[in-house]
Amino acid sequence: MNVRLTKDQKIRIANSEDVYNIMQQVLLRENRISRGQEHFWIVGLDKGNKILYIELMALGTDNRVHIKAPQVFRIAIYKNAPKVIFVHNHPSGMMKPSTEDLKTTDRLLKAGEIIEIDVIDHLIISEKEYFCFSREGIMTELKNNGAYKIVERERAELEKWRLDQEKERAAKANSIEIAKKMLALNTMSSEEIRKLTGLTIREMNKVLKEVGK
Repeated sequence: MNVRLTKDQKIRIANSEDVYNIMQQVLLRENRISRGQEHFWIVGLDKGNKILYIELMALGTDNRVHIKAPQVFRIAIYKNAPKVIFVHNHPSGMMKPSTEDLKTTDRLLKAGEIIEIDVIDHLIISEKEYFCFSREGIMTELKNNGAYKIVERERAELEKWRLDQEKERAAKANSIEIAKKMLALNTMSSEEIRKLTGLTIREMNKVLKEVGK
């Protein structure tokens, strides 16, 4: 689920404090009951570390959230984000990463290397504080530890999945361009064009806004 950001939140990230300040606001938007569940977000960045999007990828229990590589990287490929930061909350307030947190980060970090998306950090947050993997040297340790190995079968599956996602993104971009050209001709209604191109209502509304209709 896409997290709506204000213009002031679409900033260029300089450090982990910048990330936490935004994610703390995101977390505090949730009601008290929802804050009792673990959330897993992905922050997509462009090459200059400007935030492109924040996506809530999964909701879990009070002490666990399950996440898989295709879930995490699908949006990054679709939105052409070369870098990502993982963020999840610990409702207990304990900021130390669990063994499962380390394993998940390790697995996703090395999957990201295969599909050429750089996992630059992982933050554990609460309403009042946070723990930063890179600041504690954990990201470097995971990159060099060799604990999680991508086997050839997994590598092939990831590479095929990346190519499929890029083809899907290219096809969507082509549909958007076709919709723009058809709108310029002014011979069909926007709804007819939307159905013909296969765009969603949200995507069509974005196209209409871009062309000033």
